[in-house]
Parts: sequence; C-alpha cells; structure tokens
Amino acid sequence: MKKTFDLSVYLVLDPDLCRDIGMVETARLAVAGGATIVQLRDKQADTAKMIETGRALKAVLAGTGVPLIINDDVEAAIAIGAEGLHVGQSDMAAAAARQRAGHGMILGLSVETEELARRLDPSIVDYVGIGPVFATGTKPDHKQPIGFDGLARIVAMAPVPAVAIGGVKAEHAGLALAAGAKGIAVVSAICGQPDPEAAARRIAAEIERARA
Repeated sequence: MKKTFDLSVYLVLDPDLCRDIGMVETARLAVAGGATIVQLRDKQADTAKMIETGRALKAVLAGTGVPLIINDDVEAAIAIGAEGLHVGQSDMAAAAARQRAGHGMILGLSVETEELARRLDPSIVDYVGIGPVFATGTKPDHKQPIGFDGLARIVAMAPVPAVAIGGVKAEHAGLALAAGAKGIAVVSAICGQPDPEAAARRIAAEIERARA
C-alpha cells in the first residue's frame, strides 16, 4: 500500500515550548500556515495522556489531509487512529513497531549515522528523521551534531525519504533540501512562537523558494 505524505514542513510538538498557546492550538495554526505533518512528542506523558492529546489533535486536523504522527507510543498511536508512528534508535525496534502498528501506518525512524541509514529496511520504514543537524535545547541528550555535510552523507545512504531535524529553522530550508532532505522538522521554530501560523508560513515559503 502506497502511503502519501509530505515531509516539507514537519512540526514536532513539544508540551513545554507550546505551553502558552497549547499543543492543539499550535498545531491548528501551524497547519493553517502550511505545516504538512504534525508529530506529537511528549516524553513525560503516559499512554492515557498521549491518547487524550492525540484525539484532540486528530479532531483539529480532521479534513486538512495533514497526518498525525505519534512519537514512540505505539499503543497510543493505535488507540488514536493516528496516521503514523515515529520511533528513535533507543525506542522500540522498527520491525517490532511495524508489526504492532500494521502496514497501513506511516512509520518514521530517527537515524544519526550513515551505517544506520544503510541498514534500514524500506519495507519496514517509510521515512527517516536525520540529525541533529545542530545542537538543540529541545533534546538535551542528542547525539553529536552532523551539520549539512553529515546530513547529505546520511541522506545518500537512506533508501527512503528523509527530513532534517535538530535546531533547523526557516533559513536552513535551502541547505537542507540541497543536502537531499525532503523537508525540515522543526520544534522551536513554530512551538512557542507568538504566531505559529506566520512561523509555519515562513518555513513553507522558504521550502518553495528552495524548490523553485
């Protein structure tokens, strides 16, 4: 089954950064501005809380065509009826996640090295998040930043589409696409911004400019 999704403007929701406006309202505004994927990432929440937030997100995304991806919690993803699941290297193994989630769900995987990208099975994983491009405060335990040269090397090894993540902002869209990524995954560039819609619109415009 061919899954269609657009990695251009990939919003990763963070409960702390989104505190002022809230994750659900941030997602609604960002999608109005051009966000193409929304991921719910809340490492502090239990499955019940993830399901509660995820269902609220699903409601505001209804009819937009923008998929909701759940980070790391496969049970929550199934209960919500989310379009996708994203796992890291230290989370559930991709093959186990695919088996549990079924083949209809989009499955993303975080990849930090060329070796991990090379070993990836495209029959299991649909896309990869490659990074961190830069050091980022939203993930203090992240690996060594890879920069755009590292991004290009890892993208070249990955048999599936890639999105660049880790401290990337609107002004980095051109460099990320030049390195072979299909889009940029952002947290603080939208979450916690006074106007998430305008922030998303700016990123979408930079992506369009880079593709022109």
